[in-house]
Amino acid sequence: MPQTPATSGDAAIKPYLPWVVAVALFMEQLDSTVVNTAVPAMAASLQVAPLSLKAVVTSYMLSLAVAIPVSGWMADRFGTRRVFSIAIALFTLASMLCGLALNLPMLVAARILQGLGAAMMMPVGRLTIIRTFPKAELLTAMNFVIIPALIGPLLGPTIGGIIVHWTSWRVIFFINIPVGLAAQYLIHRHMPDYYGATARPLDVIGLVLFGTGAALLSWLLEIFGEHALDPTSTAVLFVLSLVLLGAYVWHARQIEFPLLQLRLFRVRTFRISIIGGFITRLGLGSLPFLLPLLYQLGLGMPAWQSGVLMMPAAAAAMGMKLIAGRVLRRFGYRQVLIINTILIGTTICLFSLVSANTPIALIVLIGLIQGFFNSLQFASMNSMAYADITDADSSMASTMASTLQQMSMSFGLACGSLVTGWYLSGFAESHQAAVTNALYHTFLTLGAMTVLSSVTFWHLRPDDGESVSKGMA
Repeated sequence: MPQTPATSGDAAIKPYLPWVVAVALFMEQLDSTVVNTAVPAMAASLQVAPLSLKAVVTSYMLSLAVAIPVSGWMADRFGTRRVFSIAIALFTLASMLCGLALNLPMLVAARILQGLGAAMMMPVGRLTIIRTFPKAELLTAMNFVIIPALIGPLLGPTIGGIIVHWTSWRVIFFINIPVGLAAQYLIHRHMPDYYGATARPLDVIGLVLFGTGAALLSWLLEIFGEHALDPTSTAVLFVLSLVLLGAYVWHARQIEFPLLQLRLFRVRTFRISIIGGFITRLGLGSLPFLLPLLYQLGLGMPAWQSGVLMMPAAAAAMGMKLIAGRVLRRFGYRQVLIINTILIGTTICLFSLVSANTPIALIVLIGLIQGFFNSLQFASMNSMAYADITDADSSMASTMASTLQQMSMSFGLACGSLVTGWYLSGFAESHQAAVTNALYHTFLTLGAMTVLSSVTFWHLRPDDGESVSKGMA
């Protein structure tokens, strides 16, 4: 089937399509940041330890990583408009169920359903952008999508803090309903309907192998240190998860249409972008979860103040999106990614200096710096991944990039929780000084990991990514 819009030409689509995708991304990002800020209140309401609430965040991110590979196949088979519309509807419904959850298992189950909706939503939106805009306009289009969407992280912590402070945490999930309805309106008016050039079968065996292996590995990382399993069982399951993932790699090389096309890793810029991004996100993935814990449990701040302190990073990220193109065009991907990764690691370490005596202005400054560098990093890695990808492989490349990005964020969250739990060993989570000290050591550890990940980008060439950067404003 052709990869052309059903009703409109590219010229008519371009002014509206970024807004369609941006509204969906806004809803997803708003939900994620609101949940992070509300973790302490949710833990108290559900009568569980705050660190155990990482399952609420991890389950959402894990279901994204497991289900995203199917989204590319669904978009090629059923069309981008239909899949995107169903994804928005599922996400909105799951948000309502989250707000109605009576206990932690029900909340986790609803979050998994929510993740399934997001798994179809964002990769399909990104794929539509890639197919509509030429490479010279790609970064500009992606940045336009992300700038409105960053309003979600900007407003999310503050809205979440205010809601939790004055009402119930359950209200935070209901704010997705009007956004979801607005997204449906935009989809049916302005979303193009792309199909795959060829009909490919769904790799069911690959889905089972990859999905089970990835889910098992993430679950083990989540429960590690909580003594839920004895060491022998943990080791056996860990080996089993690696065997399942290894079996998928073998399986993918034997068939014509695998779930994830591993041959794309032969494209050097794609490979470095994905692998480097995976490692970098291990350090960044836990910050939205750990920082509210530092502010509320470690420093004793109320939820609303914790939410306000999460705003500077999002505000700075919006500002960087406006100049990222010029920075990359001037210095090139290689130089930017190497230096910027080191700066990100350094700023993560700076959070270990934040105490109850730290001036609020200094905390805001650190947040601004962190958001500034993070935004440049994601803009660089996301756009470079498609610099040398052909149009025929755009759907698969988008699927693979989205899958591994979400896995890295999920693993990063688990890694941050694991490291915090390790440093907190022997102390109760109600012990304020112990929690604060454990978080300080965690920030130093994650920062060092991020600095070391800059080694990955040394393999880039000075002219890598020029097919994208030449069209930047």
